[in-house]
Amino acid sequence: MNEYIQEMIDWIEARLKDKFSLEELAAHMGYSPYYCSFKFHQATGMSMRRYILLRRLYQSMHDLKMPRKIIDVALDYHYSSQESYSRAFKTVFGSTPREFQLQNMPVQSIAKLLMKQEERKNEMETVREHEVIRLQNEARELFDRGVLNILNGQMMYEEFVSKKLMGDSDYAPFNEAMCVHETTDKVFSSEFIQIRAAGHGETVEAYQQKVVAPLQSLLNGDYHDIVLWFGEDMFCQMNLLTILAYLEQSGYQGRVFYNSFREDEFKVEQTELKLGNYDEVYQTVMIRHMKPDCTIMPVLYQAIDWYVEMLKADNPVTRFIAHNHQQPTDELLKRLFSVFPMIGYGDTQYMELINHIDTHTI
Repeated sequence: MNEYIQEMIDWIEARLKDKFSLEELAAHMGYSPYYCSFKFHQATGMSMRRYILLRRLYQSMHDLKMPRKIIDVALDYHYSSQESYSRAFKTVFGSTPREFQLQNMPVQSIAKLLMKQEERKNEMETVREHEVIRLQNEARELFDRGVLNILNGQMMYEEFVSKKLMGDSDYAPFNEAMCVHETTDKVFSSEFIQIRAAGHGETVEAYQQKVVAPLQSLLNGDYHDIVLWFGEDMFCQMNLLTILAYLEQSGYQGRVFYNSFREDEFKVEQTELKLGNYDEVYQTVMIRHMKPDCTIMPVLYQAIDWYVEMLKADNPVTRFIAHNHQQPTDELLKRLFSVFPMIGYGDTQYMELINHIDTHTI
């Protein structure tokens, strides 16, 4: 079945700039339109129409960067007007095409779906080192003393430290998963530590050793520059938002750089961030579980969209698990990683959902 779905995806991808119908795809596949649509949704967790919308909007970003006139891009992707294109663009990315052209902020990639992921560990290590060399050539001052790199997780931290990828600067890992469980308004306060430890089923002492102790450079240090290394998926973005909220709460006055990357590519996009409203966004999203009204960078806007959606008992991931719960757990996990790269969950988070759904299915 995966090969069948991949053939549909390949057919769609070859025609993103063309007009086509579900009937044409069904004729190519040799099945009814309903069957194609149903199987696509079952395998990917989203409707075919939604997939085409997201891929076309994401592809259109490359045209906007050239830059081209917005009306020309809109017509190329079969929108009836610049206004309808701008509305769709803002719904997905949280900013208008014009704002995107002017600010060039990072976005969460909406990549072509692949029903089978290839193992690329050794290749990725090489790519990561090459990207760091490129950054060093562009921003040498961020490789010196007085700079702190906050890395998303212990594995990334250990690699950067062992290879001294960021030169003489300092490193600290954020070993958390802020996209799950409750939190508090003051980041890293005693109440924060107690609530987060309880959510993870850990003692306060174990949580402090795992999460708080490795961050002493951030909590007690005096750095003129802080570089935040977080992927563009929802998991990483909620961690990023938490660190940004802490920097505002602690009154940090130095420069803040965000190095955005995709885990499967590690092509780094560096952006200097201006602190100002991240604590407000943190309170709105992670305390009140609402979407913020203020303008934020697209990659964070997209992640918040997923975060709020995942708080619902009935969400695309739980529906996907329910439809495929009879598969072996290892196979189901592989499919979840493949179908939902924008979420960024690990084994632990997915297993909690799988076990919960299995319990309620029996």
